[in-house]
Amino acid sequence: MTDSESTIAPPTPEMESEYQDHEQQQQQPNPTKKPTNNGNTTTAAAANTNTLAFSIWPPTQRTRDAVAARLVETLSKQSILSKRYGTLPSDEASSAARLIEEEAFSAAAESASAEDDGIEILQVYSREISRRMLDTVKTRASSAAASSVVDAGTAPQTPSLEAASATAASEDNSPTVTES
Repeated sequence: MTDSESTIAPPTPEMESEYQDHEQQQQQPNPTKKPTNNGNTTTAAAANTNTLAFSIWPPTQRTRDAVAARLVETLSKQSILSKRYGTLPSDEASSAARLIEEEAFSAAAESASAEDDGIEILQVYSREISRRMLDTVKTRASSAAASSVVDAGTAPQTPSLEAASATAASEDNSPTVTES
């Protein structure tokens, strides 16, 4: 897996709870009866199933909090990402995760247009989170490497922010091979 690929994380307990709550509400019978055109009666819940509206954007605050919690876990615990770039302390991961999520949300909201159905905006949000998370760990890894060089008593060779961005951009444009 390359840095430009993103993976879909398994649902968090909060997401599963929200889904189960929704499923339970859908399964509960509604005792209110409503006559139909042919004289038969139907429940109000059945009559309203055609008018159910589902909005994928913007995500609820609960979903945004779950995304931030998953980011904290990814940044602070052992993962594929940490094998290459290391882990962040929990407090640093928490503040970085909140910042990543807020910036990604703002960037996605700015890219929204009237004709978007929400899925495109959600994809922008997801890509922004992935990109910002990688930028965060890469920047931290390069600054940690630079500080270890300083600790060793040699001159620091800190890469510039522009060089780090150029490296990240070149990695994002590389072709990817996926297995089916």
